[in-house]
Amino acid sequence: MKKLLNTLYVTKQGTYLNKEGETIVASMDKQVLMRLPIHTLSGLVCFGNVLCSPFLLGLCAERGVHVSFLTEQGKFLARVEGPVSGNVMLRMAQMKASINENACLELAKSFVAGKILNTRTLLQRRLRTHGYCPACAKAVEELASIVKHSRDAVTMASLRGMEGDAASQYFGVFNDLLTAQVDDFSIQERNRRPPLDPMNALLSFLYTLLAHDCKGALESVGLDPQIGFLHALRSGRPSLALDLMEEFRAPLVDRFAISLVNLKQIKRDGFSFSETGAVLMSEDTRKEVLIAWQKRKQEVIKHPFLDENIEVGLLPYVQALLLARHLRGDLDAYPPFILK
Repeated sequence: MKKLLNTLYVTKQGTYLNKEGETIVASMDKQVLMRLPIHTLSGLVCFGNVLCSPFLLGLCAERGVHVSFLTEQGKFLARVEGPVSGNVMLRMAQMKASINENACLELAKSFVAGKILNTRTLLQRRLRTHGYCPACAKAVEELASIVKHSRDAVTMASLRGMEGDAASQYFGVFNDLLTAQVDDFSIQERNRRPPLDPMNALLSFLYTLLAHDCKGALESVGLDPQIGFLHALRSGRPSLALDLMEEFRAPLVDRFAISLVNLKQIKRDGFSFSETGAVLMSEDTRKEVLIAWQKRKQEVIKHPFLDENIEVGLLPYVQALLLARHLRGDLDAYPPFILK
């Protein structure tokens, strides 16, 4: 099994990263802040005004370390990659499936089913741990009905419509998942670009981190992150990474965000409103979230399909591997990750 490596998140503004042999050196004003061996990393994410030497970028490309550049608030800017590698036959199978309407629809159904079932499980856990909630109970029933009907979808448009209905049901009761700081972190709806409240700002930030991990996982098994099935193809869009993210949104990001708020690891004063109404996360809060995210990725759970203990951070890689096996014809269908 693949070993879980760390992702280095650099948030301190003005940091300069360079290469010394097989080591990444972080410095500021000619003072060394940190040294880290390249072989311990799977990814490097730079927030805001963080500079990388071209020789470091070359080393990362050579070692398969994915480098992403984001704004200080987490909006994606660019990504540096090395030469395209992987099994060309696998990529051809992926392309063939993407232009086959039936194959594309079946894969899209799997991603949507995983997403809906995981949101339903999150609501069911709320009912078990915090008592009966009429709105949550109704949403659980509606989600079960939607996922059942989604299996019979005959067009991509109808499937996406059902996905939208499920999202409305879920976010309609999202605030009921909060047991602390409800007034500070409740949401009216899911919004982004820009996020208009602290919870949406937190979710958008974490979804960006998840997208980075999913894209890297797909590339590591030889799949093209641009060629998706549920999300339409668009220049510059990592459609397959967005597909893979769907089943992880509730169990990895939403559950994690809710836990941060309920345990008061982050607070309302860690966010501020800009003149445009956009909510911004402070540097201290961002660091707190990143530290907790790294710890979460190191936790171990049992994979429902493989029946093996897997580190949470490896779940995108495992699912990318299962998707590759399906596209090669080794699996009859793609088994989405479904939280138990």
